[in-house]
Amino acid sequence: MKKIVFLTGAGVSAESGIKTFRSDDGLWENHPVEKVADICGWYENPLYVNQFYNMLRSQLQTKQPNLAHRLIAQLEEKFDVVVVTQNVDNLHERAGSSSVIHLHGELMKVCSSKDKEDVLQHRELTENDLIVKDGELSADGSLLRPYIVWFGEPVPMLDKAIEEVSSADVVVVVGTSFKVYPAAGLIHYARKDAQLFCIDPNQTSAPTSLGITFIKKKATEGMQELMKLMKF
Repeated sequence: MKKIVFLTGAGVSAESGIKTFRSDDGLWENHPVEKVADICGWYENPLYVNQFYNMLRSQLQTKQPNLAHRLIAQLEEKFDVVVVTQNVDNLHERAGSSSVIHLHGELMKVCSSKDKEDVLQHRELTENDLIVKDGELSADGSLLRPYIVWFGEPVPMLDKAIEEVSSADVVVVVGTSFKVYPAAGLIHYARKDAQLFCIDPNQTSAPTSLGITFIKKKATEGMQELMKLMKF
C-alpha cells in the first residue's frame, strides 16, 4: 500500500472559518501574538493566556471539517495516510483521519506547566469540558496550561514528522507558505523518488528545485484536483 504524507497548514482550515495563526498585523483573534503564542507571554500573564485559549476552544466547537479535511481522510480507503499538521485544531480527526501528528500542539488538550511533555499530566478536553478555570492546577501542582508549542519552545514531534516524510511515496503540502520553520523544512526529507505536490492559491516559498507539482487553488478545490490526478 502506497504511503501519502500530508503537510497541512492554516490554509486547510481557513475554509472552515478558522482564523490563521500568523497574520500581517501581528494579531491572532485580535490579540497580540507575543502575548498568547510566546512562552514569555505565559510567564508574564498566565490568566490572560488561559482565557484566550478557553475562547478559542469555544469557537472551535462552532466550526466543522471542510471538504479538504474529508477528502484527506477518504484517501485512507486505498492508501496509508499520515497527516502532519501545523494546526492546533482537531478538524482532521473530526473528518476521520486516524493518524495525525500535531507539530504545534493541540487546542483540545491541556498539560502541566512544569513539564509539558509529561503524558501522565495530559488531559483531553471535550465539548462539555472546554473551560480551564483560572488558577486550575495539574496533578503535579503546577498550573494547567494549553498543550501548545509556543514561540521559544522546542517542537517535540518534529523527529516523528521527519520519519514519516522520509518514508512516504507521496508528499502533499496543503495550505502552508513554507515560511514557518522548522515545519517548512520537512519537504527536504522526502525521498528522491517521491511524488511531491503543493496545494495553495498563493505564491509560496516552496523550493522549485524539488520537482513539486503545484496546484494553485484553495484547499478544497485543490484536493478535488489531486483526487483526479491520483484517479481516486
